[in-house]
Amino acid sequence: MKKLALKVDVDTYRGTLRGVPRLVGMLRRHSAGATFLFSLGPDHTGRAIRRALRPGFLNKVSRTSVVSHYGLATLMYGVLLPGPDIGRRCADILRRVREAGFETGVHTWDHVKWQDGVARADAEWTRRQMELAVRRYTEIFGEPPRVHGAAGWQMNRHAYRLTQALGFAYCSDTRGTHPFIPVVEAEPIPVPQLPTTLPTLDELIGVGDLTEHTVADHLLRLTAAGDAGHVYTLHAELEGMKLASVLERLLTGWREQGYTLCSLGDLAADLSMAALPQHHIDEGTIPGRSGMLALQGDEFLCGFEAEPPPKFRLPRDGV
Repeated sequence: MKKLALKVDVDTYRGTLRGVPRLVGMLRRHSAGATFLFSLGPDHTGRAIRRALRPGFLNKVSRTSVVSHYGLATLMYGVLLPGPDIGRRCADILRRVREAGFETGVHTWDHVKWQDGVARADAEWTRRQMELAVRRYTEIFGEPPRVHGAAGWQMNRHAYRLTQALGFAYCSDTRGTHPFIPVVEAEPIPVPQLPTTLPTLDELIGVGDLTEHTVADHLLRLTAAGDAGHVYTLHAELEGMKLASVLERLLTGWREQGYTLCSLGDLAADLSMAALPQHHIDEGTIPGRSGMLALQGDEFLCGFEAEPPPKFRLPRDGV
């Protein structure tokens, strides 16, 4: 059975309030499974303006119409407006996602704080951020989370260790080509990584000749070969709102290609821990996205490097 897991990153209060319910309805109409990963603390999206000097950030902003997707109020949260507490205000919405049959998990506590700060953070800072998210999730759902997907694919060595210490069964914190056991500074972390294998809409739209009207066909060409095990990351603020029609086309197209659309948990259920390869974690860039991300590196075999497997190779040029 060919499986393609849908990972829904929910970054903002607006995305939770408006995008999440719309996605739930759309996914149910298509009989598609998915994993919703929630930001559970304050929405401080406005503070992302500090990324303005990061290479590629302004280009990405101009390509993806940030104001139209996120709304003006969201871009002022944490700067000119107080950031709403997403988990507290939207707890009922989050619970209804699971009641509708979808897997839920942790994205982060404070999305901007994590994305901009975790790379240089120490163990104490990292533990506090992750524990805040786990505690809030447990308050909302009555049980601890099983899956973690880092905001902006940003991690550090303390965070990888904490995925084990905090009891996560599997994670999707990285970009890569296939499931693996992460090796961080020569230390294997026995929590499987299910990396995002496909480019996201905001990485593609506006690059070359790709538009909102052609990007779905481009992504479907990338999955036409029929490889199992893809993970596609969508966003409540994009596919759950103005780009909903793109997701409709993708869901229909993937069904026609023979994929079963599932959650990360469904994908993880097919894995054998003993059979998973170990891979270094690297830092690198992804076409269409600014900044450094956590990437699946070369395979680690008893201290020797091996060539990465050829299947599910991440597109190098993003188009």
